[in-house]
Amino acid sequence: MIKRIQEWLSRKDRQEPVEISPDNIPRHVAIIMDGNGRWAKRRGMPRVVGHQNGMKAVKRATIAANDLGVEFLTLYAFSTENWTRPKDEVDFLMRLPVEFLAIELDELIEKNVQVRVMGNTEALPSHTRKAMEEAVARTLSNTGLILNFALNYGGRKEIEDCMRALGKDIQAGTLSPEEITSELIDNRLSSSGLPDPDLLIRTSGEMRLSNFMLWQIAYSEFWFTDAYWPEFDKTHLMQAVAEYQRRTRRYGGLK
Repeated sequence: MIKRIQEWLSRKDRQEPVEISPDNIPRHVAIIMDGNGRWAKRRGMPRVVGHQNGMKAVKRATIAANDLGVEFLTLYAFSTENWTRPKDEVDFLMRLPVEFLAIELDELIEKNVQVRVMGNTEALPSHTRKAMEEAVARTLSNTGLILNFALNYGGRKEIEDCMRALGKDIQAGTLSPEEITSELIDNRLSSSGLPDPDLLIRTSGEMRLSNFMLWQIAYSEFWFTDAYWPEFDKTHLMQAVAEYQRRTRRYGGLK
């Protein structure tokens, strides 16, 4: 009974009208999509059903971000640590991008969305990698929202790879330590070409970063919601943006 009341209150809060100024929309929104399994468990269903419904939330979030005027949307789809999950679940997760893009890619193209991916895609199964490569290639000339999937991605691994590459350049004599700058590191990360996230959202009530974009979120605004990812919709995104607009970003200064 208590859980039912909590769910009702959550739905009630979510339906409250939200006012957003079109003059202060975050350029880059990053989302840690969390809670698929718990969403399914609370309904007595297998975890994979939660992942399937999470895929629907990906479409809702993409459309909502596009409608609001967000320029970049990064979704944490699969981490380097997720490989430790049961093999059946991992195999299912690796099929989801294939299924999602087979259904949604044409509409993404119609909406002028450009698909990108960051992470170690070489380690992905061939069918997953092929689907992502096709989506990237077919949307390359699109000039609208950039939908960036973090797939087989880990923030520490990304920084480690960057440092290793810079070390090799120093060893080869093509780079000196004095030439290393924040801008140089930005250009060597897998998120190269994207601005740092203005707003980081995490669903399911968890309040941790889970090894996500550790370098890039140095001055991002955080917003957390108890809603599980399969429940996430435009209203949640609007609430997050509204909260973002109420904050003053000082970047370590006093302005």
